[in-house]
Amino acid sequence: MKTSELTGVFLDWAVTKAEGLSHDFEGPTSIWGCHGWATSWEMGGPIIERERIAIWGDGDLHWEAEWGWHWAKGETPLVAAMRCYVASQLGDEVDIPDQLMGVAA
Repeated sequence: MKTSELTGVFLDWAVTKAEGLSHDFEGPTSIWGCHGWATSWEMGGPIIERERIAIWGDGDLHWEAEWGWHWAKGETPLVAAMRCYVASQLGDEVDIPDQLMGVAA
């Protein structure tokens, strides 16, 4: 899946992977490895601050984020920043595991 199209549990899963954390598809609390990175400033904010990801509104009701040579857009500042972070760590395409595709479908 293109990093620029990641949303919801797919984006949260990719950030979890980029952070080097485990993905538990068995437990009820972490079935998708979802930690709310793209919806909670308490989760995503420290990554933005640590990595010094720049975020700004593009005037089109979208947000943009930039870190080094990586750039991303999103509907919210967190989505844009987390897409940018994932692209910097995992690339422009991410292989989503079958277990996640089945649960999120």
